[in-house]
Amino acid sequence: MDQYMEIHPGQKPISAAFNRQVQDKSVPVSNQNHTPVKIAVVYPALQASDYWRRSVSSFEARLKELKVNYQMDTYFSRPSGDIQLQNQQLLKAVQSGADYLIFTFNQKHHQRLIEKLLVRGKPKLILQNITTPVSRWLRHRPMMYVGFDHATGSQKMARELATRLNHQGKYLMLYFSDGYISEMRGDTFAKAISKHKSITQVGSFYTDGNRSKATNATLDTLRQHPDIELIFANSTDIALGAIDALEKLKLKQPILVNGWGGGDAELNALLDKKLSLTVMRMNDDNGVAMAEAIKLDIENKPEQVPHVYSGELTLVDQNISPAELDQLKKRAFRYSGVTQ
Repeated sequence: MDQYMEIHPGQKPISAAFNRQVQDKSVPVSNQNHTPVKIAVVYPALQASDYWRRSVSSFEARLKELKVNYQMDTYFSRPSGDIQLQNQQLLKAVQSGADYLIFTFNQKHHQRLIEKLLVRGKPKLILQNITTPVSRWLRHRPMMYVGFDHATGSQKMARELATRLNHQGKYLMLYFSDGYISEMRGDTFAKAISKHKSITQVGSFYTDGNRSKATNATLDTLRQHPDIELIFANSTDIALGAIDALEKLKLKQPILVNGWGGGDAELNALLDKKLSLTVMRMNDDNGVAMAEAIKLDIENKPEQVPHVYSGELTLVDQNISPAELDQLKKRAFRYSGVTQ
């Protein structure tokens, strides 16, 4: 993203103005559309992480505040293993005549599907949970990339975890599936932590974001390397799977486990002292950003929509006070609701 901004310096003031719009109170659309715009959302929302479901909640809440007349269809699947279902859902969304399609991509097969839509030009595509523009799509780019920068989050955790390890020790890498998320989160962390020569990776597994696979991978690694001090998890479900393994073994020596995203499941695990730390997204800002982008497009101001919107990330650990955490939750979940 930093490289992209250097190449496209004109995007910096647009991004700054748009970010203020996301943080400010809603201003209703200036020319309310009488015919509803059709929106299709295709998300891998069937997982422990509440990121995707909260994204839909905040997106719809802001659209209503903006008085955008819309009709929305949502299609949910598992993050991995539902390739055929995702293909069917995408086809259905396109055939429905959607004006806007909100989708993500992680695995390589998604890339081909997205490229066909970009060349076609309709529906207008918002790519969610991606803040790294794809260079091969510069000619036919999405309407907007939106999310929270994975690389920034993993770099934050690499700096903190290196300190906690006293710059030495062994760790296990638990990847998502073979694709974008693993590259941006896992590989970024591995590269950053490798600067400390005495910190070594003793194993890595692709878990497909599956909690049980993460548990089994952790158990297998600990049989061979009982002295590991850190498990780097690439997602919420993976972190919970690693915690399941540690609880089964009842180890006397604590092992650091990180989360990624800071949704309810992770924050509860932090409070229970099961999770060591996480990088917490100001979650609802991404839904607000998508609503504001569609509002600008309806107002015929597409030039005011930034190519990329990246929300704020905050490092949170077990030592956070309940009061401080409550304040963060109120910010992060300002539309989707704070749960206790």
